[in-house]
Amino acid sequence: MYPFIRLGVSITKSTLSTLRGERLPITATSTIHYTCHINDIDNFLELNNGRVLTLFDLGRTDFAIRTGLGKQLIYHKWGLVVAGSSIQYRKRVRLFQKTSIHTRLIGVDERWFYIEQVMTVNAKATSQALLRTAVTNIKTGKTIPTKQVLDAIGHADFQLPPPKWVQAWIDADKIRNFP
Repeated sequence: MYPFIRLGVSITKSTLSTLRGERLPITATSTIHYTCHINDIDNFLELNNGRVLTLFDLGRTDFAIRTGLGKQLIYHKWGLVVAGSSIQYRKRVRLFQKTSIHTRLIGVDERWFYIEQVMTVNAKATSQALLRTAVTNIKTGKTIPTKQVLDAIGHADFQLPPPKWVQAWIDADKIRNFP
């Protein structure tokens, strides 16, 4: 089940941080903290791989709110979408371990925002995800050009070309066979 209570708590904390003047620059890294609970684990008593992606959703929500995007999403009736992802799992997260989720924007092109997210335990990476994301019009489902989104949050001339490893992923995805 989706962690709606955690989502509500996360939105509240992020909003309060923003109201206290703790807004993040678009180039900053958002960090949130969670403990691996009983409803997060699989049959091996470790954080379920699907739950990792769900917790990363909460990290992106914090990033969006604290950079000012959240307010624009509501104002323009926009939504967020993940159009692609690649994830690596390196270390297990066990029941009751405290985790940190670090979210940052690492690239922008005409259509997509590329986000890197890293989960850590005791400052050691346990998993890393690369995501291709976009802002969409809730009514039509069409993606909003990144320039329009950046203008809305006060970063009209912002440019952040994807790093080489992200560009390689973008290029590889273009030749991927989709059923």
